[in-house]
Amino acid sequence: MSSFLNLLRRNANYRRLWLAQVVSEAGDYFNNVAVFSLAMQTTGSGLVVSGIMLSRAIPAVLTGPLAGVMLDRFERRRIMIASDLARCAVAFAFIACLHYREAWLLYALSALLMAASPFFTSGRAALLPSIASGEELRTANSLTQTTQWATLTAGTMLGGLVTARMGYPWAFAINAFSFLYSAAAVGRIRLKNLSERGTDAQPGPDALQPWRDYKAGLDYMRSVPLVLGIGLLTVGWAMGGGAAQILFALFGEQVFQRGAEGIGTIWGFAGVGLLAGGALAHVVGGRLDFAGYKRAVALSYLVHGATYVVFSRSTWYPAALFWILLSRVGMAVTSVLNNYQLLRTTPDRYLGRVFATLESLRWFTMMFSMAAAGLASEYFSPRAIGVVAGLLGCLTAILWALADFSGRLPEPPPREPDHPNS
Repeated sequence: MSSFLNLLRRNANYRRLWLAQVVSEAGDYFNNVAVFSLAMQTTGSGLVVSGIMLSRAIPAVLTGPLAGVMLDRFERRRIMIASDLARCAVAFAFIACLHYREAWLLYALSALLMAASPFFTSGRAALLPSIASGEELRTANSLTQTTQWATLTAGTMLGGLVTARMGYPWAFAINAFSFLYSAAAVGRIRLKNLSERGTDAQPGPDALQPWRDYKAGLDYMRSVPLVLGIGLLTVGWAMGGGAAQILFALFGEQVFQRGAEGIGTIWGFAGVGLLAGGALAHVVGGRLDFAGYKRAVALSYLVHGATYVVFSRSTWYPAALFWILLSRVGMAVTSVLNNYQLLRTTPDRYLGRVFATLESLRWFTMMFSMAAAGLASEYFSPRAIGVVAGLLGCLTAILWALADFSGRLPEPPPREPDHPNS
């Protein structure tokens, strides 16, 4: 905790980026709660809720590659500010849904909101090595991800309270103003000697060739076994992670028969596990060499999958909450450790494309996982689906360990910054 506070106190650029993250991500959950609540109030259809989830996921997949290319071609701060301003306008537009209560409008605005999101989220990750280095970079990575999970817990709770007590207009307005604050905070970040993003970038109107540039990013990812392995690990997590979005509701409502309170409690314990895992990864990560990092990822992922299986079979509610907490600890440890390796070794000119591609892969796989879990729930019990999701996590851990044991995950050389840090 002291290292987190020291980073925020000493590094003004990171502090501004962190505040932008806290405010905008908390605002996102105000929107999520309000939109899903409005959809249920207006239509009473779970199918509409599923449609909104898909309308948010699909644009994130489609715009991710373009976001990565632009973040590697142009100044990342400006791209992030443009994303914030676009999302601010869309967030305000949700107020129209209170007067025109049509499902298609919720779909359209949700799609527009998420289409702009990768330009900020991938940009935030890619910007870290430009504002922090050495031990600060490791701390910044840990704090950024831990904050993401903290805002999930706090933002959802606050969003629910504001929506219930003050109404939908306030929830949507707060979300919109959160993006304005984020844009202002990012605009105050000061970097020295900014240059073009990559050595292959050429000024002029013909410089941006999205498919060629994106393919160059994919070629880089394929050429570095560790980056490719982390990408496949991301897919492995999302195969079960998408199902978890559906299963938490099914376990709260059907398995443990505790209604909305049960759903909220399961999500709450999962959030606590993510926070604990992020803190643990920060402490442990500083003591691991590269070989130790790979073993830690295999072990943590195995814990994640195995404890999810135990959670799915638990009949005593308090025990189930403990196991889901432990499962999320394992997931958080792998996420923090893997992200740091990407930040430590990926050349600056590829950072935007690497993070945007991983985000698109995650969303793409989660869409199919959510759809498969929803369909399977018509024929199989939530416990059976949960066991399969957990076993997929275990299988992913085993494949990673085998790749490590066979020498297929060599350590890449440390990155050389393409421009000086500020």
